[in-house]
Amino acid sequence: MARRKSPFDNILPPKIGPSAGVLLYLLLVTACQPSGTRINPQAPKAAYSRTTMEVRNEQFLSTVNVPVSISIADIERQINNQVSGLVFEDNQLDGSSQQGSGSTPYWMKVWKRGNIAVRAGVAGTQDSLFHFTVPLRIWAKAGIKVLGFTRYQETEFELNMRFATRFSIDPDWTVTTRTQADGYEWVKRPSTSIAGFAIPITSIVGRLIDQNLGTMSQALDQQVHKNVDLQTPVLKAWNTVREPYLLSEKYRTWLMVVPRRILITPFRFEGNQIRATIGMEGHTLTTTGSKPDVRPAVTLPNLVVVKQIPDNFQIGILSEATYEEAAKIAAGEFVGKTFSFSNDKYTIAISDIDLYGQNDNLIIKAGLTGSITGNIYLRGKPYYDAQTKTVSLKDLTYDLDTRSLLQRAANWLLQGTFARMMEKQFTIPVGGQIDEVRNAVQARLRNNQLTKGVIMSGNIEDIRPDQVYLTPTALLAVVYAQGRVSVKVDGLQ
Repeated sequence: MARRKSPFDNILPPKIGPSAGVLLYLLLVTACQPSGTRINPQAPKAAYSRTTMEVRNEQFLSTVNVPVSISIADIERQINNQVSGLVFEDNQLDGSSQQGSGSTPYWMKVWKRGNIAVRAGVAGTQDSLFHFTVPLRIWAKAGIKVLGFTRYQETEFELNMRFATRFSIDPDWTVTTRTQADGYEWVKRPSTSIAGFAIPITSIVGRLIDQNLGTMSQALDQQVHKNVDLQTPVLKAWNTVREPYLLSEKYRTWLMVVPRRILITPFRFEGNQIRATIGMEGHTLTTTGSKPDVRPAVTLPNLVVVKQIPDNFQIGILSEATYEEAAKIAAGEFVGKTFSFSNDKYTIAISDIDLYGQNDNLIIKAGLTGSITGNIYLRGKPYYDAQTKTVSLKDLTYDLDTRSLLQRAANWLLQGTFARMMEKQFTIPVGGQIDEVRNAVQARLRNNQLTKGVIMSGNIEDIRPDQVYLTPTALLAVVYAQGRVSVKVDGLQ
Protein backbone atom coordinates (compact mmCIF):
# COMPACT_ATOMS: atom_id res chain seq x y z
CA MET A 1 0.00 0.00 0.00
CA ALA A 2 1.46 3.31 -1.04
CA ARG A 3 2.62 5.81 1.64
CA ARG A 4 0.58 8.93 1.82
CA LYS A 5 2.47 12.22 1.47
CA SER A 6 3.24 14.10 4.68
CA PRO A 7 2.73 17.83 4.92
CA PHE A 8 6.45 18.09 5.80
CA ASP A 9 7.65 16.40 2.63
CA ASN A 10 7.96 19.76 0.89
CA ILE A 11 10.33 21.31 3.53
CA LEU A 12 13.25 18.85 3.29
CA PRO A 13 16.76 20.58 3.44
CA PRO A 14 18.05 21.53 0.03
CA LYS A 15 21.09 19.79 -1.47
CA ILE A 16 24.42 21.53 -0.71
CA GLY A 17 26.57 22.08 -3.79
CA PRO A 18 30.42 22.01 -3.88
CA SER A 19 30.87 25.83 -3.93
CA ALA A 20 28.57 26.32 -0.98
CA GLY A 21 30.56 23.67 0.99
CA VAL A 22 33.81 25.51 0.47
CA LEU A 23 32.22 28.77 1.56
CA LEU A 24 30.89 27.14 4.71
CA TYR A 25 34.35 25.72 5.50
CA LEU A 26 36.00 29.11 5.13
CA LEU A 27 33.44 30.68 7.41
CA LEU A 28 34.07 28.02 10.07
CA VAL A 29 37.86 28.44 9.80
CA THR A 30 37.61 32.22 9.98
CA ALA A 31 35.43 31.92 13.06
CA CYS A 32 38.21 29.94 14.75
CA GLN A 33 40.88 32.60 14.03
CA PRO A 34 41.72 35.40 16.50
CA SER A 35 39.61 38.41 15.99
CA GLY A 36 41.28 41.66 14.87
CA THR A 37 41.99 43.86 11.92
CA ARG A 38 44.57 42.36 9.60
CA ILE A 39 47.12 44.73 8.13
CA ASN A 40 49.94 44.10 5.70
CA PRO A 41 52.00 47.25 5.02
CA GLN A 42 54.79 47.28 2.49
CA ALA A 43 58.17 46.51 4.00
CA PRO A 44 60.80 49.27 3.73
CA LYS A 45 63.65 48.27 1.45
CA ALA A 46 66.97 47.39 3.04
CA ALA A 47 69.78 49.77 2.07
CA TYR A 48 73.34 50.19 3.36
CA SER A 49 75.86 52.94 2.68
CA ARG A 50 78.83 51.05 4.16
CA THR A 51 79.97 47.47 4.27
CA THR A 52 81.16 45.87 7.48
CA MET A 53 84.72 45.79 6.13
CA GLU A 54 84.61 49.50 5.28
CA VAL A 55 83.58 50.38 8.83
CA ARG A 56 86.20 48.07 10.31
CA ASN A 57 88.81 49.80 8.19
CA GLU A 58 87.53 53.28 9.06
CA GLN A 59 90.59 55.36 9.80
CA PHE A 60 90.70 57.38 12.99
CA LEU A 61 93.55 59.87 12.72
CA SER A 62 95.45 60.38 15.94
CA THR A 63 98.90 61.34 17.12
CA VAL A 64 100.80 59.33 19.70
CA ASN A 65 102.85 61.87 21.60
CA VAL A 66 106.23 60.50 22.65
CA PRO A 67 108.22 62.82 24.91
CA VAL A 68 111.80 61.54 24.72
CA SER A 69 114.53 62.38 27.17
CA ILE A 70 118.07 61.21 26.39
CA SER A 71 121.00 61.75 28.69
CA ILE A 72 124.26 63.22 27.42
CA ALA A 73 125.99 60.14 28.85
CA ASP A 74 123.93 57.92 26.54
CA ILE A 75 124.84 60.02 23.51
CA GLU A 76 128.46 59.95 24.55
CA ARG A 77 128.40 56.17 24.77
CA GLN A 78 126.67 55.86 21.40
CA ILE A 79 129.24 58.05 19.69
CA ASN A 80 132.12 56.16 21.24
CA ASN A 81 130.59 52.89 20.11
CA GLN A 82 130.24 54.17 16.57
CA VAL A 83 133.51 56.09 16.11
CA SER A 84 136.69 54.13 16.76
CA GLY A 85 140.04 53.27 15.24
CA LEU A 86 141.51 55.24 12.36
CA VAL A 87 139.45 58.36 11.78
CA PHE A 88 141.64 60.33 9.36
CA GLU A 89 144.53 59.79 6.96
CA ASP A 90 146.26 62.17 4.54
CA ASN A 91 149.32 61.44 2.41
CA GLN A 92 151.01 64.39 0.75
CA LEU A 93 154.51 62.97 0.34
CA ASP A 94 154.20 62.81 -3.43
CA GLY A 95 153.24 66.47 -3.82
CA SER A 96 149.76 65.56 -5.12
CA SER A 97 148.32 68.45 -3.18
CA GLN A 98 150.28 70.86 -5.42
CA GLN A 99 151.51 72.81 -2.43
CA GLY A 100 153.66 75.87 -2.76
CA SER A 101 157.46 75.75 -2.89
CA GLY A 102 157.71 76.39 0.84
CA SER A 103 155.31 73.64 1.83
CA THR A 104 156.24 70.60 3.85
CA PRO A 105 155.51 67.14 2.41
CA TYR A 106 153.90 64.90 4.99
CA TRP A 107 151.91 61.76 5.70
CA MET A 108 149.53 61.82 8.64
CA LYS A 109 147.34 59.19 10.31
CA VAL A 110 144.95 60.00 13.14
CA TRP A 111 143.41 57.48 15.57
CA LYS A 112 140.92 57.92 18.35
CA ARG A 113 142.96 57.52 21.55
CA GLY A 114 140.24 57.35 24.17
CA ASN A 115 136.61 58.12 24.85
CA ILE A 116 135.12 61.20 23.28
CA ALA A 117 133.66 63.59 25.85
CA VAL A 118 130.37 65.31 24.97
CA ARG A 119 128.97 68.52 26.35
CA ALA A 120 125.64 70.03 25.33
CA GLY A 121 125.09 73.59 24.23
CA VAL A 122 123.35 76.31 26.17
CA ALA A 123 120.72 74.90 28.55
CA GLY A 124 117.11 75.81 27.91
CA THR A 125 117.65 76.63 24.24
CA GLN A 126 116.35 74.88 21.18
CA ASP A 127 119.81 74.39 19.76
CA SER A 128 121.46 71.20 18.58
CA LEU A 129 125.04 72.38 19.18
CA PHE A 130 127.29 69.84 20.90
CA HIS A 131 130.87 70.31 22.07
CA PHE A 132 133.19 67.33 21.71
CA THR A 133 136.64 66.74 23.14
CA VAL A 134 138.30 64.06 21.04
CA PRO A 135 141.51 62.43 22.35
CA LEU A 136 143.70 61.57 19.36
CA ARG A 137 146.93 59.74 18.68
CA ILE A 138 148.69 61.01 15.59
CA TRP A 139 151.48 59.48 13.56
CA ALA A 140 153.20 61.86 11.17
CA LYS A 141 155.96 61.51 8.64
CA ALA A 142 157.29 64.90 7.61
CA GLY A 143 159.94 66.09 5.19
CA ILE A 144 162.49 68.25 7.01
CA LYS A 145 165.23 70.14 5.15
CA VAL A 146 168.67 69.79 6.72
CA LEU A 147 171.70 71.40 4.96
CA GLY A 148 169.67 71.70 1.76
CA PHE A 149 168.55 68.10 1.78
CA THR A 150 165.06 66.84 2.64
CA ARG A 151 165.08 64.15 5.26
CA TYR A 152 161.91 62.27 6.21
CA GLN A 153 161.34 61.57 9.84
CA GLU A 154 158.47 59.87 11.69
CA THR A 155 156.97 60.91 14.98
CA GLU A 156 154.00 60.06 17.17
CA PHE A 157 152.24 62.43 19.51
CA GLU A 158 148.96 62.88 21.34
CA LEU A 159 146.56 65.75 21.68
CA ASN A 160 142.98 66.54 22.58
CA MET A 161 141.05 68.24 19.86
CA ARG A 162 137.90 70.21 20.44
CA PHE A 163 135.05 70.36 17.99
CA ALA A 164 131.68 72.06 17.92
CA THR A 165 129.09 69.99 16.08
CA ARG A 166 125.58 70.84 15.07
CA PHE A 167 123.47 67.69 14.93
CA SER A 168 120.38 67.14 12.78
CA ILE A 169 118.25 64.39 11.32
CA ASP A 170 117.34 64.92 7.69
CA PRO A 171 113.84 64.12 6.35
CA ASP A 172 115.19 60.87 4.88
CA TRP A 173 116.40 59.81 8.38
CA THR A 174 120.03 60.46 7.56
CA VAL A 175 122.03 61.75 10.50
CA THR A 176 123.94 64.87 9.51
CA THR A 177 126.59 66.67 11.53
CA ARG A 178 128.28 69.95 10.68
CA THR A 179 131.53 70.05 12.62
CA GLN A 180 133.94 72.92 13.12
CA ALA A 181 137.30 72.75 14.90
CA ASP A 182 137.44 74.58 18.22
CA GLY A 183 141.18 74.35 18.99
CA TYR A 184 143.37 71.68 20.56
CA GLU A 185 145.82 71.06 23.40
CA TRP A 186 148.99 68.99 23.43
CA VAL A 187 149.21 65.90 25.61
CA LYS A 188 152.48 64.59 24.19
CA ARG A 189 154.40 66.90 21.90
CA PRO A 190 156.04 65.60 18.72
CA SER A 191 159.81 65.48 18.41
CA THR A 192 162.41 63.59 16.39
CA SER A 193 166.13 63.46 16.02
CA ILE A 194 168.54 63.66 13.14
CA ALA A 195 172.14 62.58 13.50
CA GLY A 196 171.65 62.29 17.26
CA PHE A 197 170.26 65.80 17.72
CA ALA A 198 166.72 66.20 19.01
CA ILE A 199 164.79 68.46 16.71
CA PRO A 200 161.43 69.73 17.96
CA ILE A 201 158.93 69.70 15.14
CA THR A 202 155.96 70.86 17.18
CA SER A 203 155.66 74.00 15.13
CA ILE A 204 155.83 72.03 11.88
CA VAL A 205 153.21 69.50 12.99
CA GLY A 206 151.09 72.25 14.53
CA ARG A 207 151.10 74.04 11.22
CA LEU A 208 150.10 70.81 9.46
CA ILE A 209 147.27 70.27 11.93
CA ASP A 210 146.05 73.84 11.47
CA GLN A 211 146.08 73.31 7.73
CA ASN A 212 144.02 70.11 8.06
CA LEU A 213 141.50 71.07 10.72
CA GLY A 214 138.80 71.54 8.10
CA THR A 215 139.64 68.21 6.49
CA MET A 216 139.59 66.43 9.87
CA SER A 217 136.22 67.99 10.73
CA GLN A 218 134.83 66.73 7.44
CA ALA A 219 136.28 63.30 8.18
CA LEU A 220 134.47 63.16 11.53
CA ASP A 221 131.22 64.15 9.82
CA GLN A 222 131.73 61.41 7.26
CA GLN A 223 132.33 58.87 10.01
CA VAL A 224 129.04 59.79 11.70
CA HIS A 225 127.20 59.81 8.38
CA LYS A 226 128.55 56.38 7.50
CA ASN A 227 128.28 54.66 10.87
CA VAL A 228 125.21 56.11 12.56
CA ASP A 229 122.21 54.28 11.11
CA LEU A 230 118.79 55.40 12.31
CA GLN A 231 116.73 53.91 9.49
CA THR A 232 117.24 50.28 10.45
CA PRO A 233 116.08 50.51 14.12
CA VAL A 234 113.30 52.99 13.31
CA LEU A 235 112.02 50.82 10.45
CA LYS A 236 112.02 47.84 12.81
CA ALA A 237 110.00 49.83 15.35
CA TRP A 238 107.71 51.07 12.57
CA ASN A 239 106.87 47.51 11.53
CA THR A 240 106.48 46.45 15.17
CA VAL A 241 103.86 49.15 15.67
CA ARG A 242 102.04 48.09 12.48
CA GLU A 243 101.75 44.47 13.59
CA PRO A 244 98.13 43.67 14.65
CA TYR A 245 97.78 43.05 18.38
CA LEU A 246 95.14 40.66 19.75
CA LEU A 247 93.03 42.49 22.31
CA SER A 248 90.28 39.95 22.96
CA GLU A 249 90.15 36.27 22.12
CA LYS A 250 86.48 36.13 23.07
CA TYR A 251 85.47 38.83 20.60
CA ARG A 252 88.36 38.14 18.18
CA THR A 253 89.26 41.80 18.33
CA TRP A 254 92.56 43.16 16.99
CA LEU A 255 94.19 46.53 17.54
CA MET A 256 95.74 47.98 14.41
CA VAL A 257 97.91 51.04 14.01
CA VAL A 258 98.41 52.36 10.51
CA PRO A 259 101.18 54.98 10.89
CA ARG A 260 101.38 57.71 8.26
CA ARG A 261 104.24 59.97 9.26
CA ILE A 262 106.62 60.75 12.11
CA LEU A 263 106.91 64.23 13.59
CA ILE A 264 109.69 65.64 15.75
CA THR A 265 110.22 68.91 17.59
CA PRO A 266 113.61 70.67 17.69
CA PHE A 267 116.06 69.40 20.29
CA ARG A 268 116.44 71.34 23.51
CA PHE A 269 118.87 70.99 26.41
CA GLU A 270 117.81 70.73 30.03
CA GLY A 271 120.61 69.97 32.48
CA ASN A 272 122.35 66.80 31.36
CA GLN A 273 119.39 65.81 29.22
CA ILE A 274 118.48 66.36 25.60
CA ARG A 275 114.74 66.55 25.15
CA ALA A 276 112.50 66.40 22.14
CA THR A 277 109.00 65.21 21.36
CA ILE A 278 108.36 62.60 18.73
CA GLY A 279 104.87 62.17 17.37
CA MET A 280 103.66 59.17 15.42
CA GLU A 281 100.71 60.35 13.40
CA GLY A 282 98.52 57.67 11.96
CA HIS A 283 95.26 55.80 12.17
CA THR A 284 94.22 53.48 14.96
CA LEU A 285 91.34 51.07 14.79
CA THR A 286 90.04 47.83 16.16
CA THR A 287 88.80 45.10 13.88
CA THR A 288 87.17 41.75 14.51
CA GLY A 289 87.67 38.40 12.86
CA SER A 290 90.85 36.74 11.67
CA LYS A 291 94.22 38.40 12.16
CA PRO A 292 94.65 41.08 9.48
CA ASP A 293 97.42 40.46 6.99
CA VAL A 294 99.91 43.33 7.22
CA ARG A 295 103.03 43.18 5.07
CA PRO A 296 106.21 44.69 6.53
CA ALA A 297 107.15 48.11 5.21
CA VAL A 298 110.48 48.42 3.40
CA THR A 299 110.80 52.21 3.62
CA LEU A 300 110.02 54.92 6.14
CA PRO A 301 108.03 58.08 5.51
CA ASN A 302 109.94 61.33 5.66
CA LEU A 303 110.58 62.84 9.06
CA VAL A 304 108.72 66.13 9.58
CA VAL A 305 110.07 68.79 11.96
CA VAL A 306 107.30 70.78 13.67
CA LYS A 307 107.21 73.31 16.48
CA GLN A 308 104.63 71.47 18.59
CA ILE A 309 102.99 68.05 18.66
CA PRO A 310 99.55 67.31 20.18
CA ASP A 311 99.85 65.39 23.43
CA ASN A 312 96.82 63.16 23.15
CA PHE A 313 95.85 60.10 21.19
CA GLN A 314 92.65 58.30 20.32
CA ILE A 315 91.74 54.79 19.26
CA GLY A 316 88.55 53.74 17.54
CA ILE A 317 86.97 50.77 19.34
CA LEU A 318 84.34 48.80 17.46
CA SER A 319 81.63 46.65 19.05
CA GLU A 320 79.71 44.41 16.68
CA ALA A 321 76.24 42.88 17.00
CA THR A 322 74.70 40.98 14.10
CA TYR A 323 71.08 41.64 13.25
CA GLU A 324 70.24 38.09 14.29
CA GLU A 325 71.87 38.56 17.71
CA ALA A 326 70.23 41.97 18.17
CA ALA A 327 66.82 40.57 17.18
CA LYS A 328 67.15 37.81 19.78
CA ILE A 329 67.92 40.39 22.47
CA ALA A 330 64.94 42.53 21.41
CA ALA A 331 62.68 39.45 21.25
CA GLY A 332 63.60 38.59 24.83
CA GLU A 333 62.42 42.05 25.85
CA PHE A 334 59.21 42.37 23.80
CA VAL A 335 57.88 39.06 22.43
CA GLY A 336 54.92 37.70 24.41
CA LYS A 337 54.11 41.01 26.10
CA THR A 338 50.56 42.36 25.86
CA PHE A 339 49.75 46.04 25.56
CA SER A 340 46.34 47.70 26.14
CA PHE A 341 44.97 50.89 24.60
CA SER A 342 41.91 53.16 25.01
CA ASN A 343 41.01 51.90 28.49
CA ASP A 344 41.56 48.25 27.56
CA LYS A 345 39.28 48.50 24.54
CA TYR A 346 42.09 47.25 22.31
CA THR A 347 44.93 44.87 23.07
CA ILE A 348 47.90 43.66 21.06
CA ALA A 349 50.75 41.26 21.70
CA ILE A 350 54.13 41.12 19.96
CA SER A 351 54.70 37.73 18.40
CA ASP A 352 58.09 38.18 16.74
CA ILE A 353 60.83 40.76 16.05
CA ASP A 354 63.12 41.18 13.06
CA LEU A 355 65.77 43.86 12.40
CA TYR A 356 67.62 45.25 9.39
CA GLY A 357 69.00 48.55 8.16
CA GLN A 358 68.02 51.27 5.75
CA ASN A 359 70.95 53.66 5.40
CA ASP A 360 71.20 55.41 8.81
CA ASN A 361 67.96 53.99 10.21
CA LEU A 362 67.31 50.69 11.93
CA ILE A 363 64.10 49.04 10.72
CA ILE A 364 62.10 47.06 13.30
CA LYS A 365 59.63 44.54 11.90
CA ALA A 366 57.19 43.62 14.69
CA GLY A 367 54.62 40.87 14.32
CA LEU A 368 51.32 41.67 16.15
CA THR A 369 48.31 39.64 17.26
CA GLY A 370 45.10 40.76 18.96
CA SER A 371 43.09 43.79 17.91
CA ILE A 372 45.55 44.05 15.03
CA THR A 373 47.02 41.06 13.27
CA GLY A 374 49.97 41.32 10.94
CA ASN A 375 53.27 43.18 10.75
CA ILE A 376 54.14 46.76 11.45
CA TYR A 377 57.41 48.54 10.61
CA LEU A 378 59.14 51.20 12.70
CA ARG A 379 62.33 53.14 11.97
CA GLY A 380 64.73 54.84 14.36
CA LYS A 381 68.26 56.21 14.59
CA PRO A 382 70.63 53.91 16.54
CA TYR A 383 73.25 55.51 18.78
CA TYR A 384 75.69 54.49 21.50
CA ASP A 385 74.50 55.50 24.97
CA ALA A 386 77.67 56.02 27.02
CA GLN A 387 75.81 55.94 30.37
CA THR A 388 74.12 52.58 29.83
CA LYS A 389 76.82 51.28 27.43
CA THR A 390 74.13 50.10 25.05
CA VAL A 391 73.07 50.66 21.47
CA SER A 392 69.77 52.54 21.85
CA LEU A 393 67.27 54.24 19.54
CA LYS A 394 66.04 57.78 19.13
CA ASP A 395 63.31 59.31 16.97
CA LEU A 396 61.55 55.95 16.62
CA THR A 397 58.47 56.37 14.40
CA TYR A 398 56.19 54.23 12.27
CA ASP A 399 57.30 53.71 8.70
CA LEU A 400 55.30 55.75 6.19
CA ASP A 401 53.24 52.87 4.72
CA THR A 402 52.57 51.42 8.19
CA ARG A 403 51.39 54.83 9.42
CA SER A 404 49.08 55.21 6.42
CA LEU A 405 47.40 51.85 7.07
CA LEU A 406 47.09 52.46 10.82
CA GLN A 407 45.40 55.83 10.23
CA ARG A 408 42.59 54.00 8.41
CA ALA A 409 42.42 50.77 10.40
CA ALA A 410 43.81 51.38 13.92
CA ASN A 411 44.28 55.06 14.64
CA TRP A 412 44.23 54.24 18.35
CA LEU A 413 47.69 52.67 18.01
CA LEU A 414 49.07 55.87 16.53
CA GLN A 415 47.64 57.89 19.39
CA GLY A 416 49.16 55.62 22.05
CA THR A 417 52.66 55.33 23.47
CA PHE A 418 53.63 52.10 21.76
CA ALA A 419 56.45 53.61 19.64
CA ARG A 420 57.82 55.62 22.58
CA MET A 421 57.75 52.50 24.76
CA MET A 422 59.65 50.56 22.09
CA GLU A 423 62.21 53.37 21.81
CA LYS A 424 62.73 53.51 25.57
CA GLN A 425 63.08 49.78 26.12
CA PHE A 426 65.02 48.85 22.97
CA THR A 427 68.65 48.39 24.08
CA ILE A 428 71.47 46.18 22.87
CA PRO A 429 74.23 45.82 25.48
CA VAL A 430 77.70 46.27 24.00
CA GLY A 431 79.52 47.59 27.07
CA GLY A 432 81.14 44.25 27.86
CA GLN A 433 82.92 44.10 24.54
CA ILE A 434 83.96 47.77 24.67
CA ASP A 435 85.19 47.42 28.27
CA GLU A 436 87.26 44.34 27.41
CA VAL A 437 88.89 46.08 24.46
CA ARG A 438 89.50 49.22 26.53
CA ASN A 439 91.10 47.23 29.34
CA ALA A 440 93.31 45.40 26.83
CA VAL A 441 94.44 48.69 25.30
CA GLN A 442 95.11 50.11 28.76
CA ALA A 443 97.17 47.04 29.68
CA ARG A 444 99.08 47.47 26.44
CA LEU A 445 99.94 51.06 27.39
CA ARG A 446 100.87 50.47 31.02
CA ASN A 447 104.66 50.20 31.45
CA ASN A 448 105.08 48.30 28.23
CA GLN A 449 108.76 47.68 27.42
CA LEU A 450 109.03 48.16 23.68
CA THR A 451 112.69 47.23 23.67
CA LYS A 452 115.50 47.23 26.19
CA GLY A 453 115.64 50.63 27.84
CA VAL A 454 112.52 51.97 26.11
CA ILE A 455 109.29 51.88 28.17
CA MET A 456 105.91 53.17 27.03
CA SER A 457 103.37 54.32 29.59
CA GLY A 458 99.91 55.67 28.92
CA ASN A 459 96.42 56.02 30.24
CA ILE A 460 92.97 56.06 28.68
CA GLU A 461 91.16 59.01 30.18
CA ASP A 462 87.85 59.12 28.36
CA ILE A 463 85.49 57.12 26.17
CA ARG A 464 83.51 59.20 23.71
CA PRO A 465 80.87 57.79 21.36
CA ASP A 466 81.20 58.27 17.63
CA GLN A 467 78.19 56.63 16.01
CA VAL A 468 76.51 53.33 15.19
CA TYR A 469 77.01 52.13 11.63
CA LEU A 470 74.51 49.86 9.90
CA THR A 471 76.06 47.36 7.51
CA PRO A 472 74.52 44.48 5.56
CA THR A 473 75.36 42.03 8.36
CA ALA A 474 75.62 43.88 11.65
CA LEU A 475 75.33 46.98 13.79
CA LEU A 476 78.78 48.39 14.55
CA ALA A 477 79.04 50.75 17.51
CA VAL A 478 82.16 52.92 17.35
CA VAL A 479 83.58 54.78 20.34
CA TYR A 480 86.80 56.76 20.77
CA ALA A 481 89.17 55.86 23.56
CA GLN A 482 91.16 59.03 24.27
CA GLY A 483 94.17 59.45 26.50
CA ARG A 484 97.86 60.23 26.76
CA VAL A 485 101.01 58.24 26.25
CA SER A 486 104.70 58.84 26.87
CA VAL A 487 107.90 56.95 26.25
CA LYS A 488 110.83 56.87 28.62
CA VAL A 489 114.24 56.21 27.09
CA ASP A 490 116.45 54.82 29.83
CA GLY A 491 119.73 54.28 28.07
CA LEU A 492 120.23 54.09 24.32
CA GLN A 493 121.15 50.64 23.04
